Amino acid sequence: MPLWRQSFSGALTLLLSSPRLCTRQASGYPAPGSGATIFALSSGQGRCGIAVIRTSGPASGHALRSLTAPRDLPPARKACLRLLSDPRSGEPLDRALVLWFPGPQSFTGEDCAEFHVHGGPAVVSGVLQALGSVPGLRPAEAGEFTRRAFAHGKLSLTEVEGLADLIHSETEAQRRQALRQLDGELGDLCRGWAETLTKALAHVEAYIDFSEDDNLEEGVLDQADSEVRRLEVALGVHLRDARRGQRLRSGAHVVVAGPPNAGKSSLVNLLSRKPVSIVSPEPGTTRDVLETPVDLAGFPALLSDTAGLREGVGPVEQEGVRRAQKRLEQADLILAVLDASDLASPASCNFLDTVVIPAGAGNPNGSHQRLLLVLNKSDLLPAGRSDPHPDLPSHLLLSCLTGEGLDGLLEALKKELAAL
Repeated sequence: MPLWRQSFSGALTLLLSSPRLCTRQASGYPAPGSGATIFALSSGQGRCGIAVIRTSGPASGHALRSLTAPRDLPPARKACLRLLSDPRSGEPLDRALVLWFPGPQSFTGEDCAEFHVHGGPAVVSGVLQALGSVPGLRPAEAGEFTRRAFAHGKLSLTEVEGLADLIHSETEAQRRQALRQLDGELGDLCRGWAETLTKALAHVEAYIDFSEDDNLEEGVLDQADSEVRRLEVALGVHLRDARRGQRLRSGAHVVVAGPPNAGKSSLVNLLSRKPVSIVSPEPGTTRDVLETPVDLAGFPALLSDTAGLREGVGPVEQEGVRRAQKRLEQADLILAVLDASDLASPASCNFLDTVVIPAGAGNPNGSHQRLLLVLNKSDLLPAGRSDPHPDLPSHLLLSCLTGEGLDGLLEALKKELAAL
């Protein structure tokens, strides 16, 4: 196969195989329930100061007039204070701010109305029931406002995904990534790729159709080949970054591992700021893998507390050790914990030889697994010695009892998680 055809085929495959490479365009099909007017509570459930109820569809203006006094529509995109009443009984419901967004200059591209009411459950329930009594209105399905915005070309698919990520973001890193996607950065990038591919395709077609024409510019095929090769590289880089984005979205898998009684459970409790794991001076307390979602220096993570790694144990603890080793293979980041006052023990030496040192030598399979070595129980070390173990691989001193060294650990975690 010619080189240009291989490059073109590879770039096209990469472009079409990624579910997130989509640019803004009208979808070509009507919005779900086209013609119906929908309504829903847009703010969160429960008691609050202000609740926002939104409608979208051709009957939004009629709904606004039916519930408000005076009955005329307020000026477009201007908040007005109105008395809301039940259209069936005329009973007052609330005094609220209302806004009118005539389409297509609205979030969904349709006529929209918003009711900013007091957030008591009785008020919200009364307004929703009143809207449900207006002919032509029905409760919205989950995500239907956003689906209509996509169907009318107001949001691209990547912006829709960014909006969902922003709503569900729990950490600063998640918020920043979602906001960049919602602002259209990914959509702009995809449009550039599509233009490059379209241009290269036009050059190839011109070469096929007019290869014997003297007026055809020389080197047109080489130019298309080089452009597609650059595009293929760019797409590969992006797909690798997309996997990083997925890790940021769902949380990095951080596994706390080490020999028994090194303070692994204490570290998990310290990082999660709650008593997730049972802490006991008796070795082998943790028999199973305990997991908890945490915010580590602004990054989402799934923190796993594992059984202490040692040999010559009973069948129950042996199963815990097997599960711990399995989790180590799946980890994005290993927090290797050793007792700073007991590094010469057989369990500590074995852990250093089998887990810590091999990770420091590099992973031959090219995985993204990383390791931070933490020497816990620094409060038990002799006073005046800042680091009594300079011969060990790069490590951090920590006391889970006093909290000394926690800031340094969080800073190191931030760097490691940012690099994933």
